[in-house]
Amino acid sequence: MKVICSTLNAKYIHTNLAIRYLRAYAAPEFNVQLREYTIKDPIMNIVTDLYQQKPTVIGFSCYIWNIEETIKVVNMIKKIDPSILIVLGGPEVTYDTTEWMEKVQNVDIIVIGEGEQTFKQLLSVIEEGETSFQSVPGIAYRDNGQIKVTAQMNKLDLKELASPYRFTEDLSGLGKRVTYIETSRGCPFSCQFCLSSIEVGVRYFDREKIKDDIRYLMANGAKTIKFVDRTFNISRSYAMEMFQFLIDEHLPGTVFQFEITADIMRPEVIEFLNNEAPKGLFRFEIGVQSTNDFTNELVMRKQNFAKLTRTVTMVKDGNKIDQHLDLIAGLPEEDYNSFKKTFNDVFELRPEELQLGFLKMLRGTGLRLRAADHQYVYMDHSPYEILGNNVLSFDDIVRIKQVEDVLEKYWNDHRMDHTVEYLVTNVFPTPFDFFQEFGSYWDEQGWSRIGHQLEDLYRRLYSFLEKRATEHLDIIAGLMKYDYLKEHKYKPRKPWWNASYEKKDRMQVYKLIAEQPQILGAAYTPLKLDEKDLFKHTMLEEVSFDLNVYLNTGEVKVQSTNILAYFNPANEATQIFPFSLNK
Repeated sequence: MKVICSTLNAKYIHTNLAIRYLRAYAAPEFNVQLREYTIKDPIMNIVTDLYQQKPTVIGFSCYIWNIEETIKVVNMIKKIDPSILIVLGGPEVTYDTTEWMEKVQNVDIIVIGEGEQTFKQLLSVIEEGETSFQSVPGIAYRDNGQIKVTAQMNKLDLKELASPYRFTEDLSGLGKRVTYIETSRGCPFSCQFCLSSIEVGVRYFDREKIKDDIRYLMANGAKTIKFVDRTFNISRSYAMEMFQFLIDEHLPGTVFQFEITADIMRPEVIEFLNNEAPKGLFRFEIGVQSTNDFTNELVMRKQNFAKLTRTVTMVKDGNKIDQHLDLIAGLPEEDYNSFKKTFNDVFELRPEELQLGFLKMLRGTGLRLRAADHQYVYMDHSPYEILGNNVLSFDDIVRIKQVEDVLEKYWNDHRMDHTVEYLVTNVFPTPFDFFQEFGSYWDEQGWSRIGHQLEDLYRRLYSFLEKRATEHLDIIAGLMKYDYLKEHKYKPRKPWWNASYEKKDRMQVYKLIAEQPQILGAAYTPLKLDEKDLFKHTMLEEVSFDLNVYLNTGEVKVQSTNILAYFNPANEATQIFPFSLNK
């Protein structure tokens, strides 16, 4: 009997932990093979590869991002060889199971919930040649055309599970892909939009086994290790032990990512991380979702925003850990203006990344079961994203999506930090107003439907600001030039602006700099650049304000200033030297 566990990941860099647990648990009785693809792979290619393995059983791990493509694969496989037994599992098919069996006739069995033990028992029954699966707990199956569902078994003792991280064929990809680590299952909270709220209690894996697995993964080249625990810091002692272990034993270049609940994190934990953690070792993902207390109450979400703010601020002040904060548009009774306030509340914290998502009515969640209470309209197919409710129209959703588009390009990608900070602080009433006004303009120009180069992002922002007759455009243009130059490691061939100096004028300035390098300051003099170096490795520009004063104090002092950008051929960070020729 040949068994394959497969899935379609969202991206190549992702790996699927579930099918690895299934394989590890099924051994040694069953030699399960793994086959991973992406949702962008041609269906024919996936089907061909699976068919050529001549499997008896194929199990697919199903999620909202891959279910539609997975069904296409299943239907094609059954057309080619109806004898192949198709088994589905995963969060997307664990709920409304009977509906899935009716909807996808080519599915033979669905494993419900936690699948390791159930899947192994199922394989035993199949191998023995039994035609009835009623002895296997926690599945839906077909019996003479009728759909039957068996009761689920008790939860597994996670400390007894075999490691899913030790497969030889995974080693070559560890440095190129994200490695997911699970140290617990379950969530202590009851947020009604989240599948984790359905499982009661939190169970932990064996700590020492987890540490050994992490050592093994790092030793074999893993660079990005993401903990998938729903709330990594629910146990302070456990989180502190793991933080200390990772600080003590990490290898250079490794990054660990965690989902944390910020308002329960104690200040002394953050102080410990700020003092002990190497910069860049950890990354926090924090779900804020909404700052509307009534909305949070309706979805049974307990959140103290003041304490959350304290945590995020302390972490940011420590300058050791990047933070990714999440918002969800479309939660109950959160209308457009309320969401605008939520956005501004969270943007005020200036997280390194702010992800703006839209509510998805996941199968099995309390919010989906009570959708009528708030007149939710949502997609019939995955990802079940909302189209409106009693306080948020589809027009409002479209407008917020415009915000999301430019937020990703202009804040999360950090291409124009100084420019955006100036705009949201000095030009627009609130950060949301900037992203909304610019996002609407972006959409009207049709730019959301075409690609862009880096220079396009600068030109488009400038054209938007010019169109609305923005005051002090010369200052904004100067900041845009600074942002553009400092992010380049190599001298750009074609900047987005017209050069401040003609060639002959630039030659005169370069000659002056070569003769009097001290006018650029003490940091420049040791570079010892001659005129040839200046022409080859630098750019000379003019801005209308004193850049040094602005960077140090935030004050705009109107005074024509030159900036020299030095692109180090040793591929080190670009250096920017503001200076005045009047000195």
